[in-house]
Amino acid sequence: MENDLTTRETDLQPTVVREQPLARTQAVPWLIVILLLAAVAWLGWRAFFHKEEGDPVGRAMLAFEKQNSLTVFSSRFEVVAESEDTRGVLGVDLLKSRQAAIIPATVEYRLDLSTMDRDRFEWDADKERLDVVLPALRISRPNLDEAQQKVFTEGSWVTRDASSDLARNNSLQAERKAAAFAKNPQVLSMAKSAAKEAVRQNLAIPLQIAGYGDVKVEVRFDGEPKPAG
Repeated sequence: MENDLTTRETDLQPTVVREQPLARTQAVPWLIVILLLAAVAWLGWRAFFHKEEGDPVGRAMLAFEKQNSLTVFSSRFEVVAESEDTRGVLGVDLLKSRQAAIIPATVEYRLDLSTMDRDRFEWDADKERLDVVLPALRISRPNLDEAQQKVFTEGSWVTRDASSDLARNNSLQAERKAAAFAKNPQVLSMAKSAAKEAVRQNLAIPLQIAGYGDVKVEVRFDGEPKPAG
């Protein structure tokens, strides 16, 4: 009896198992943490900075926040003062003297930025223009440079008291004249022009840095008409 031997051929193939590198496996949690931190940072930026940058008026006010006063113009000029003095001897006016003085004076023009609230700014998004209304300029008290003054005195005999009175009267007179000159329309116009240009520069640069591009800043004082267009 023949034994039938059936031979079965079995295909044995090794199972391939892909093992992920340990470094890559450990990096996944850290990547998640980094993404979460980035998301938190972005949300914080949106909450505290983006809103401010999205408001040109807020950005403009921020530029003035640390400045209570801004000196925009300084004028130096000379004023002429003249005084006379008469002194009597035994009731008779015998001692007469006169003194003229040319005194340099300096006056500063300042902007009070503490009053620059939101109502003084207007943003036109379509025209990319920021309108700013300034308060009236404040004019400082004249600063007399009496050390540099030129004095001319006349009189046969000028006493010490007379000389002191003449100098004091000339100083008071020079201060009044300097204050009046400071309000001269031509000088005041130059001061206002300087103030407008200073404000334009102080606002245009921060707005450009904030990403608003070439913003047009229109500046005027209280009582001046709004520019057309």
